[in-house]
Amino acid sequence: MTGRRPTHKRRSAVSSPAAPRRRNYQHIVLGLGGLGSGAAYWLACRAGADVLGIEQFELGHVRGESQDHSRIIRLSYHTPSYVQLAKRAYDSWARLGADAGEQVVLKTGGLDVAPRDAAIDLSTYTGSLTACGVPFEALDAAEIMRRWPQWHLTDEHHGIYQSESGIAMAARANAAHQRMARAHGATLMDRTPVRSIRPVDGEVEVEAGGKRYRCESLVVAAGPWSPVVLKRLGTRIPLEVTQEQVTYFRTAHSAAFAPERFPIWIWMDDPSFYGFPIFGEQAVKAARDAGGPPVTANTRSFDPDPAQERAVKRFLARYLPDAAGPILYTKTCLYTLTPDRDFVIDRLPGHSNILVAIGAGHAFKFASVIGRILSELAIDGSTPSDISPFAITRPILKMKNPPKNYMQ
Repeated sequence: MTGRRPTHKRRSAVSSPAAPRRRNYQHIVLGLGGLGSGAAYWLACRAGADVLGIEQFELGHVRGESQDHSRIIRLSYHTPSYVQLAKRAYDSWARLGADAGEQVVLKTGGLDVAPRDAAIDLSTYTGSLTACGVPFEALDAAEIMRRWPQWHLTDEHHGIYQSESGIAMAARANAAHQRMARAHGATLMDRTPVRSIRPVDGEVEVEAGGKRYRCESLVVAAGPWSPVVLKRLGTRIPLEVTQEQVTYFRTAHSAAFAPERFPIWIWMDDPSFYGFPIFGEQAVKAARDAGGPPVTANTRSFDPDPAQERAVKRFLARYLPDAAGPILYTKTCLYTLTPDRDFVIDRLPGHSNILVAIGAGHAFKFASVIGRILSELAIDGSTPSDISPFAITRPILKMKNPPKNYMQ
């Protein structure tokens, strides 16, 4: 008995107001998951009541990519551009937390662990951290097990420890973005499907909920619905939506996996696994990264895959045996993957006032800074962040059948 919960039936306690009488805005945000809520917040910080956010389902719904208690946040990345973006992500979350008056990031430290001949080369991480002036510790297996005896490793393993890593509190952070966007004057509508989007006289018209709204700039943060929205706008890029899942395990050793005693972790190999200390439930959370089947946003299932559950439990039984307790529940979610696993943060070709953000299955830790960047592009026309790796026109996104590499 796994005790799985019917998470697809969960409803948000936050209800949207009636459709506004106003029909013209400076900025409209389409999609209010992690990235869209971040964009609505940062736009509202500067444009106030000239911001409208539209969500097709209830706020806080679990059909997309951005809910649950926790997501990993870290500075440890394989390129300097990601490390620098992660630095600004921490600053953006801190500003949101101060504005909202609540904590949205919990630092636990973070451990990247791998066999020495792994598919993911840890030297690209240490090189990027060094280039960006971020302190870290390179650890052998003996030192990892001395600090965290929960791990069962051999001499073939090694790792990187970075003290700033931790937990981005996903559901809480989304709600904070939404609440503070409204506090700054934005209008957010949920349960309002979009029927059409079209450029009109240098602006963008959005038909939603039986009403038509116009804006000077549109932000599209549609997650797994991105292929549909982009098609409406005459653009196609090679995206693959996959159904993923995370599992909570009821450990009998809860004290050993408390956040102050055990860090977030990522197993840097193929397949890649990742996990959390106890947070949000009286259970540890673990999952395989990017191992699920292709689906669409409308054909996905909410039923967990028992084979994936078994694979994660086998991994825990081998390397973190005290975490491998009975399953409390498994929750499904979606990834919207680019073939190179890099984000899309860019203007839509041919439509300079339409901005697109796609998270490639690992964006939540960056949700607030991506929202901030989108607001800068919409209001200022530029951003201080280097988003050149995330261009929608990069060569791999022009290929009809591009090679796929989902390892990060």
